[in-house]
Amino acid sequence: MKQDNNSLIHRKRLTIAGACSAESRAQLLEVARGVAATGRVDILRAGVWKPRTKPGSFEGAGDVALEWLAEAKELTGLPTATEVATAAHVEKALKSGVDLLWIGARTTSNPFSVQEIAEALRGTEVPILVKNPTTADAELWIGAVERLAKCGVRNIGLIHRGFAGINLSGYRNAPLWQIALDVRRRLPELPMLCDPSHICGNRTALLDVAQKAADLDYSGLIIESHPHPDEALSDAEQQITPAELGRLLESIVWRRTATDSIVCNDELERLRGTIDRLDEEIFSLLARRMEVSDEIGRLKLRNNLTILQSGRWQEVVTKVLTTTDRLGLGRNCVESILEAIHLESIERQNKIMH
Repeated sequence: MKQDNNSLIHRKRLTIAGACSAESRAQLLEVARGVAATGRVDILRAGVWKPRTKPGSFEGAGDVALEWLAEAKELTGLPTATEVATAAHVEKALKSGVDLLWIGARTTSNPFSVQEIAEALRGTEVPILVKNPTTADAELWIGAVERLAKCGVRNIGLIHRGFAGINLSGYRNAPLWQIALDVRRRLPELPMLCDPSHICGNRTALLDVAQKAADLDYSGLIIESHPHPDEALSDAEQQITPAELGRLLESIVWRRTATDSIVCNDELERLRGTIDRLDEEIFSLLARRMEVSDEIGRLKLRNNLTILQSGRWQEVVTKVLTTTDRLGLGRNCVESILEAIHLESIERQNKIMH
């Protein structure tokens, strides 16, 4: 996918920050001054039209907020960004001089809506960021990018904002980092930002999530800020003041992706070579394990036994999991590996049976 590398979104350590919702002219200008004063924000964000779960919630100030955004841009010199969900939103935002648009998670989940936006962007050069869908579906996320690209949109980026309804473990939207990393692997030319505000749903974990994104070499962050967070009309729990935003951004350690140290590079190559050899051994053993699984499948076929033997599999899982502490392995990691092995074994035995 050809990208315009001179685009606004092709900056390393890009920071987009500002109001979840543009609630009033005074509120937006106050937050604009505040985030600009940090000296660490590249683009001012504000929600103009807010998709809400239930009617009656604050759904944004609407078209008039575009005028406030334009004024904030004039006041601070910061480019502006807002979310769009329809072709009409795109048209109004571009007419008002908004510099960057993003597609929200709920909109990404609807291919019809994405296609409508893609058509509205045809022939424009405005950068567009695509948030992951609410469901843990990498194909739906990539499909949204492909729809935009097929309409000639060149300046595309990604926002990882977490996934709803999946073993949240204290998060508002579970990060499921492995899905985002898989999408990055498949679309390496696209910048990816992390949205710790929506992943966390609270203020206390923002730095931890932002730092993890930095450690995973994300292109930047998009964070919500409000001059008086507790009074915010939307997502109050996850917004922070501009002053707190400045301290958070100052605390993040952005590490290098490479070094000129010959000693370090030589040691990295030695250790990576060891990993390559171990990986070969691991997968050779896995192949041998599957051969045994095939033998078991043929034995089950001859004796008219079911493929799934629940008691035996539970025995395997229990036995292996008792070794995690001794081996220094994370339980979640081991469970994921066991599940993948089990599914592969079932699939192979199913082919033998049929």
